[in-house]
Amino acid sequence: MAPGAAFWVTGLPGSGKTSLALAAQNEVQQLVVLHMDEMRRIVTPTPTYSASERETLYMSIVYTALVLTREGHDVIIDATANMRVWRDRARALIPDFHEVYVKCPLEVAVVREGERVDALAPKGIYKKAGAGWPVPGVNVPYEEPLKPELTIDTSALSSEEAGKMLADYIKSVLAR
Repeated sequence: MAPGAAFWVTGLPGSGKTSLALAAQNEVQQLVVLHMDEMRRIVTPTPTYSASERETLYMSIVYTALVLTREGHDVIIDATANMRVWRDRARALIPDFHEVYVKCPLEVAVVREGERVDALAPKGIYKKAGAGWPVPGVNVPYEEPLKPELTIDTSALSSEEAGKMLADYIKSVLAR
């Protein structure tokens, strides 16, 4: 069995990562989507969002993606991963790894996050940043990818265009 590919969809909270991951899964149905917010609910049901907790969660999602790709599954990792080191670890461990940067200005992400109706992510996180919550791009760093395989500017594309762009990229990789 051939190993699968992993596609890490990273960007600020509210940038459109989950929407893109789900759109790609609709187009490429064999994809397994690993949502960090779902994993967090199981691994840390009362999250603190501390640095050590984030380290545990990101290493858990990397390990899960590694195991799935070894078993021949193609995976999307839907996770902010505000520190580049977590994405670099995945790249070092998973042979067919692709980083997808969902580029979105903070101001746009804040508005989108505030308009979320039915989302996996906690609601109101940008407002909570003012109360001391560690929010990537606000009061903890978000390290943009240095050389992503794909960049999707969700402030310049419709959600349909952005989803198609990701799905088309994944299809091209899987067709190799």
